[in-house]
Amino acid sequence: MQLTVGDLVLDTAVSGPAEGPVVLLLHGFPQTSHSWRLIAPGLAEAGYRVVAPDQRGYSPGGRPQGVEAYRLPALVDDALGVLDVIGAATAHVVGHDWGAAVAWQLAARHPDRVRSLTAVSVPHPLAFIEALRTDPVQREKSSYMRDFARPGYDAELLADDAARLRSFFSGAEQSVDVEHCVRLAPAAEQ
Repeated sequence: MQLTVGDLVLDTAVSGPAEGPVVLLLHGFPQTSHSWRLIAPGLAEAGYRVVAPDQRGYSPGGRPQGVEAYRLPALVDDALGVLDVIGAATAHVVGHDWGAAVAWQLAARHPDRVRSLTAVSVPHPLAFIEALRTDPVQREKSSYMRDFARPGYDAELLADDAARLRSFFSGAEQSVDVEHCVRLAPAAEQ
């Protein structure tokens, strides 16, 4: 299904009863809503309305221009917009990786819209900042973030038929639709 959220059209997987409590699933990088395909059926069978959008940058109709368009407040607004479009006042919010960063911010800025928060693979933002400040192992493990912020890194990732991007998925075929992510990669050139 496609949901129009502001100027964006977000591809969104929706399942479960329309009247069920909403679970909003926010994927990480470089995954899409596809990453929730094994979780969503169980939630739907348990009576939840499961909503898993392809976040900004992943849907063909949801790729605004410019770096500023991809900052956390914009992604939080998208999550709120998804809830508004489906008519949900609140949701159980589950985020993984980058989706967890969005989920933490959604809960902090709009606690009245979040019934519960489950953050997978990402600690509370203040704990993460403290770990970056004091723990050399965490700093090293998070050093890839500097690469992604570096101008021109998108071209490095996409060179040679996206060889470097593909290398991130080594051994992850079961959890990531690699070809889908590579097809999305041209969005990085915008």
